[in-house]
Amino acid sequence: MIGAQTRAILLLMSLMTKPTPLPVNSTIGILGGGQLARMMGSAAAKLGFRTVFLEPGKDAPAVQTCNAQIIAEYDDETALHELARQCDVITYEFENVPASAAQFITANNTLYPPARALEVSQDRLLEKTFLQEHNIEVAPFKSIETAHDLVSALETLEGGVLKTRRFGYDGKGQRVFQNSKCDDPEGVISEMGGGPFVLEKLIGFKSEFSIIAARNIAGEIIAFDPATNIHENGILRQSTVPASLDQNTASRAKQVAKTVLEALDYVGVIGIEFFETDEGLLVNEFAPRVHNSGHWTEETCAISQFEQHIRAITGLPLGSVERHHDCKMGNLLGDEAENISQLLQNPNTSVTLYGKLQSREGRKMGHFTELFDLSK
Repeated sequence: MIGAQTRAILLLMSLMTKPTPLPVNSTIGILGGGQLARMMGSAAAKLGFRTVFLEPGKDAPAVQTCNAQIIAEYDDETALHELARQCDVITYEFENVPASAAQFITANNTLYPPARALEVSQDRLLEKTFLQEHNIEVAPFKSIETAHDLVSALETLEGGVLKTRRFGYDGKGQRVFQNSKCDDPEGVISEMGGGPFVLEKLIGFKSEFSIIAARNIAGEIIAFDPATNIHENGILRQSTVPASLDQNTASRAKQVAKTVLEALDYVGVIGIEFFETDEGLLVNEFAPRVHNSGHWTEETCAISQFEQHIRAITGLPLGSVERHHDCKMGNLLGDEAENISQLLQNPNTSVTLYGKLQSREGRKMGHFTELFDLSK
C-alpha cells in the first residue's frame, strides 16, 4: 500500500504539473469580430471572463456580446500591443489572421491555438504536406505556379479543383475542371490572382462530414460526434447529427483529429472536414477555430463548441460532448434571415442570428437548429 508521505508527494507533483486556470474576470482577447467571435464572447461571459476583440469594422457582430473593441487593422502593431496589454490570453475567430500579427502576439502574450496551426492552415500546400507527413490521407494534388504547371497537372489528375493556396473560403478562390481540358490556362491563372495554387483531384465521395474536437492546456483531448455536411456553391448548407457513418469510420476520424491536435501542440477547438470514399477517409482541410459545422453543439450538448474553446484556452477542464438530441443545423444565407417566423413555428427549432447589418447573396446571416429525439 502507498504510505501517507508518498501520497502527499504524488499530490504535490500533480499540483505542480497541472496548469492553473485563469481566474474569473480575466480578459480574453479575440482577433476578429464576426459571428464566431460573437458566440465566443457569450460563452466567455457565461464562465465569468471578459472579452476584448480587435476588428477594423465598427459594426461587427461581436460588438453585441464582447466587453470592448479595439478598432484597427489586424497588422497594426500599436493596436496589437494594446490588445496584448489588456488581455490574459488571446485567440482568434478566423484563420486569415496575418502571420505577422500572430508572431507579434506570441512574443507579447499567449496565443491559442498556436501560431504554427495558423501557419499550416493558411496555406493549402503546407496543410496537405503536413497531413501527409503524419500519415493522414488527402486527395491527390499538385502545386501550381504557372500556366504550364496547370496544363500538366490537369493531364495527370484528369481534371480537378484549382484552389488558391491562401485566403480562400466558402467556395471563393476555386475553379472546377471536370476533365483535363483548359482552353486558356494563362487567363485562368490571371483571373484567379496569379497564384500560387493547388490543384486537387476530383473525388467521388460517399459523404462529406466533419469532426469538432478540442485539446486543452493539460493535453486533454475530446471530440464531438461527427456531422454529415451538405455544401452548395462551396458554402455549408446543412449539418446533420448523427452522421451517416459506421462506428469504425467515426472512430478513425476522431483518431485523425487526435493526431493533428498533438502534432501541432494545439490548444482550443478545431474543425476538420473529411470525405468518406469507398477506399477510406480523406481529409479535405482543417480550420484552427470554432467551426460552422459545429454550431449544433449549442443546442444538443451540455457544453457547446464555444464554451469548450473558452475552457481549453483558459486552462479549465473540458466538458462533456454527449448529445441529448439528434439534430439538423442549417445556415441562413442572405435574406433568408429576414423572416424567421416560419422556422419558429416548430417548437423544436432554435434560431441564432449574427447581428450583421447588411445581407447579401450567400452571406451567412444566422443559422437554425432543429432537434429530434435520439436515434435508437
